[in-house]
Amino acid sequence: MARITVSVKIFAIAVGLLLLMSIVALLTARMTRTVDAQLRTVAENYDPAADQLARASASSLERALWLRRVLMEGLNDDAQVNELADAKKKMEAADAATTAALQQARKHINDQIADPLDFDDNIKLARLDAQLEMLVMRRDSDFRRLIDAAMIAAVAHDRAALDRILPELDRERDLLTTRLQQYRDQMQDISAHALNGTRAYQHQTLQTSLLMLLVAAALGLTVAAAVTMGVVRPIRRLVAGAAAIQRGELDTVIAVTSRDEIGQLGDAFNKMVDELRAKERIRSTFGKYLDPRIVEGLVDRPELLSAAGERRLMTVLFADMQGFTSISETTTAQALVTIVNRYLTLLSAPVREHQGVIDKYIGDAIVAYWGPPFCDPANQAIQACLAALDMQRELDTLRAELPDLLGVKRYLPTIAVRIGIATGEAVVGNIGSDLTKNYTVMGDTVNLASRLEGANKFYGTELLVNEATAMAVQGRIELREVDRFLPVGKSEPQRVYELLGPVGNTPPERLARRERFVEGLELYRAAQWDEAHAVFTALATEDPTSAIFAARVEQLRQEPPDNWTGVWTLTEK
Repeated sequence: MARITVSVKIFAIAVGLLLLMSIVALLTARMTRTVDAQLRTVAENYDPAADQLARASASSLERALWLRRVLMEGLNDDAQVNELADAKKKMEAADAATTAALQQARKHINDQIADPLDFDDNIKLARLDAQLEMLVMRRDSDFRRLIDAAMIAAVAHDRAALDRILPELDRERDLLTTRLQQYRDQMQDISAHALNGTRAYQHQTLQTSLLMLLVAAALGLTVAAAVTMGVVRPIRRLVAGAAAIQRGELDTVIAVTSRDEIGQLGDAFNKMVDELRAKERIRSTFGKYLDPRIVEGLVDRPELLSAAGERRLMTVLFADMQGFTSISETTTAQALVTIVNRYLTLLSAPVREHQGVIDKYIGDAIVAYWGPPFCDPANQAIQACLAALDMQRELDTLRAELPDLLGVKRYLPTIAVRIGIATGEAVVGNIGSDLTKNYTVMGDTVNLASRLEGANKFYGTELLVNEATAMAVQGRIELREVDRFLPVGKSEPQRVYELLGPVGNTPPERLARRERFVEGLELYRAAQWDEAHAVFTALATEDPTSAIFAARVEQLRQEPPDNWTGVWTLTEK
């Protein structure tokens, strides 16, 4: 299929319309010239012939008057010879004028008969010419004879001869006048018929021109509309395809029916859709291994692949299944995989719902982070804490599903989760080799989150956060300060807090225990061992953390430390 560009199509439409208009103009001009020729013929032949016949009729009457004058002078005995001669001369001049007019009339008639442009009246003209010829012959014979006889009688003053000739002469004169009038009327009728024919042809020319103009316009518009639709239809398909793509219908394919620029655009559109489908397959496939937002960034923003590490304020979460080792020892491999997959599915959902990014799975552990560009930096700590609270609630769902997952109702494993959250500076970027990279976070904040997750087992808690996180969520999350401790491998002590629940949605008894625990903690830091022990012992039955502190205070009371600062050093991760 030859390639015809849109510009060529548009130019062809213009040329076609111009050609049609030119043909109409030429036909109209040709018909107009025919009308002009007909009008010229009427003016040069028909009208002059009628005029000459009228002149012949007038000259014939004038000749008759001068003949009457001659005859009257002849009857007058006292008439002068010169007067008679003058009247005779004028009569002869009028007679010559009549003859000349008739000859000119016949000439115009014969010229029209010989003209190829006629009005289908040559037969009438020929008949009229024959009648005029007969008239001339008769006038030149009988009428001329009578005139000659009358003139002889007039010169001889023969009254008796004149009285005999005059009636016959009057009859011939009247007959000649009548026939001249008839022939003139016939010529006028023929001329009027020719003029009416010209007018009719002129009207027909106008109608034909208008009809050809309408036909040319309709034909041109039809062709232009067909070509235009051939251009517009693919554009409409492109618009519909773009709308379908916007709705997410990536199976859309545009039919390409031309090789012009629109066809090239359709090919480009289909290729673009193919790339979008490929990118969507990448998102769908790798979204199961990486956070979809990271996949989207890698697919849609390739510059992210070469992004250098940046220091940003981030919030990092570590979540680990409590007692995973014992569970793995008491369940089959298939059951363990089923439990872990369901566990990771349920606990990953809150992270994504609260704009977090799951960095990786380490066995049963979940590592996630919050921060720019994936969420609002001002709300990242709050989102992380809300996700952690929701993860605890998702465990209730998993516990309810365990009988169905394992196919047993007794001796079900105990499943719990320990979560550590830390907010602080971290390095964010692509980490890895030239062949394999991971867009992740690293640094002291990440390590601290891991230490906080592990510290839960030393404090009997499930959700621990560092001081920066606690400061960021004040007023939104209920917290309890647990301790100031020195993690393994750290040189600076950390204040650690336990998440209790959202403000306004935390059981009052937990808040009451928190107040009593804070009192005991202050006594503990003040080295008032007996008073602190009493407070923690009173709370120990309902609060595992208080029980741990009661045992710790008992140890400190037995072996009081030197230079007590209230900081507890952990010896295990």
